[in-house]
Amino acid sequence: MTHFIQLHALTVYAPSNLNRDDTGRPKTARFGEAERLRISSQALKRAIRTSEAFKTRVGGHHGDRTQRLGEDLRLHLISKGMSDADALKGARAIAEIFGKIKPEKDKTPTFIEQLAFVSPEERAAAMELADKFAAGEALPATAKEMVPTILRRADTATDIAMFGRMLADNPDYNREAAVQVAHAITTHKVEVEDDFYTAVDDLKKPAEDAGAGFIGELGFGSGVFYLYACIDRDQLEKNLGGDKDLAKVAIEALVEGLATASPTGKQNSFASRARASYLRAEKGTQQPRQLSAAFFKPVRGDDLLAASITTIEGSSETKGLAERMNDAYGDCFEAAKVMNVMTGEGSLADIIAFCTSEAA
Repeated sequence: MTHFIQLHALTVYAPSNLNRDDTGRPKTARFGEAERLRISSQALKRAIRTSEAFKTRVGGHHGDRTQRLGEDLRLHLISKGMSDADALKGARAIAEIFGKIKPEKDKTPTFIEQLAFVSPEERAAAMELADKFAAGEALPATAKEMVPTILRRADTATDIAMFGRMLADNPDYNREAAVQVAHAITTHKVEVEDDFYTAVDDLKKPAEDAGAGFIGELGFGSGVFYLYACIDRDQLEKNLGGDKDLAKVAIEALVEGLATASPTGKQNSFASRARASYLRAEKGTQQPRQLSAAFFKPVRGDDLLAASITTIEGSSETKGLAERMNDAYGDCFEAAKVMNVMTGEGSLADIIAFCTSEAA
């Protein structure tokens, strides 16, 4: 029976532009007939997996999402004494295992057309094959023949195990994601605001015109964001080759990353560093459900954070959505733990210990 860990977080962001659309303005979504600020699932997952908290916890057990494996192979072969032409040929042949290579006449002829998620074991195997080629061994005639030598169905890359990957040319080596991350939205209605700014030329003389050296416009917004993630613990362990200890480390890293990591959009302009003010963890074998419906009607009031927490947790006078769901469907989880920074309840360490314990 599948075991799930569900995470519900509320994070307050001051004026910022964490995740931009194609026009450079903060991403939004309409929910409950109200516009909300939005942070995409992709932005959240990247913020988590590239955060110092995540990398510190998992050590070297993380992959690289890159187009540049072939270039690393080319430079490696040159360092082994191969000619530029032979190094390019070998690098292109090996890198093709991960996807279609750019044309040889392209300015980056060793780059893979798409981003490929490469585990440490696969990178090491690719380099080992390159070493054999540099030593005079012929490479197999096609990339397909090299696939079983390089690709892995399970390995120690915690981020690949959690977020999955797709290899269009080698679907047998796709990885089903063990972690689902929803787009984050504000719990309340928002309006994107505009910042008209100027930059002054430090060396402009008083006798010159009073105009700025540069002018620009930037959108921003602020609010309380609801973040949701669901971990399929059994799938995570499977993706990591049955390594329960490494799966535990991966869960620790994910929980800390979700609570502490921020997308990097316009950080230098807004310093939008934030941590979750509220974090609810649930675990059990029941079918997962998020609690975004708690905010279908936009939260209002002088304290949007407190009102958002109450909408989930309830109060002495009213039930929150978590309890109402239990009333309607039966228990939606077997155990839960809450961290509420505003009231001093719980801690991140408590939540991590709860999530990694196999006991209910």
